[in-house]
Amino acid sequence: MAKKKDEGRLDSIRDAHSAEKGVRTTRMEDYLEVIYELIQHKGYATTVDISNYLNVSSPSVTKMLQRLNESGHVNYEKYRGITLTESGVAIAKNIHDRHSILAEFLMMIGVDKDTANRDAEGIEHHLHPETLKKLAEFVKLVKSQKLG
Repeated sequence: MAKKKDEGRLDSIRDAHSAEKGVRTTRMEDYLEVIYELIQHKGYATTVDISNYLNVSSPSVTKMLQRLNESGHVNYEKYRGITLTESGVAIAKNIHDRHSILAEFLMMIGVDKDTANRDAEGIEHHLHPETLKKLAEFVKLVKSQKLG
């Protein structure tokens, strides 16, 4: 009996690690999210800002921006502005929303705000859309009960 249960767990681990995301990686999503947040807060994003927020070198930022430009998620020209394309905005908003739902849920169960945001940052890329949908429904339900 335990063997069957363990195999199911092993299958889910394998499936999670082999899930297709296309050519988009967690790191690319982090860059898109930071660019989106910078544009929301400052009105623009620079390679220096991105480098500072992600704690990576400027050449690494430039290399990733070139990849994101080639994949159609950003418009980037060296020494000019960085803008998100429509697909870049959609991905960044999705990650932003995932983060918000996760952080809110974690705070609901008593996790402090800083820890909730750090943990949400690690989890946000790995949740199945259906799991996130159920978490969002749960958060909404709990909030509505508190208001009612």
